Amino acid sequence: MNPRLFGAATAAAAFVIDQGYKLWMLKIFDIELRQPVHLAPFFDVILAWNTGISYSLLSAETPAGRDRLLAMTLVATLVLALWLWRTRDMMTAGGLGLIVGGALGNALDRFHYGAVADFFHFHIGSFSWYVFNLADVAIVAGVALLLYESFLAQPKRKDRIAAS
Repeated sequence: MNPRLFGAATAAAAFVIDQGYKLWMLKIFDIELRQPVHLAPFFDVILAWNTGISYSLLSAETPAGRDRLLAMTLVATLVLALWLWRTRDMMTAGGLGLIVGGALGNALDRFHYGAVADFFHFHIGSFSWYVFNLADVAIVAGVALLLYESFLAQPKRKDRIAAS
């Protein structure tokens, strides 16, 4: 399979799964009225609207602030999509596809709702991890794939080139 096609399909899948889950949680399950849903002593499903980026950094409460975050997200996504278009490596394409799909999922939330819908809340005692969504999972998995490819898979590629 062509890396471009694989990356684009990965981005589309991450986007569709994220948006489908969010729509189901918000419109069908109605998490806002049912929260918190305790799934384990350390894990709840809740609804949290994040007006910023990761860990609520750069929180944007005004329409102009939201527009700036949306513009930053779209520019970063465009750069990653260009990288995806140029890559010839399947692992890189998959990682970039996950990041692009997740970023677009969160960008659509920000555009549509003015904030990103987050649902998953891990906690132990009084320690609480941030609340996140499936788009965030895709982004983190994509970054992990890129890091793996950069640091661990790279020497294998050099060995194959040297052997040929």
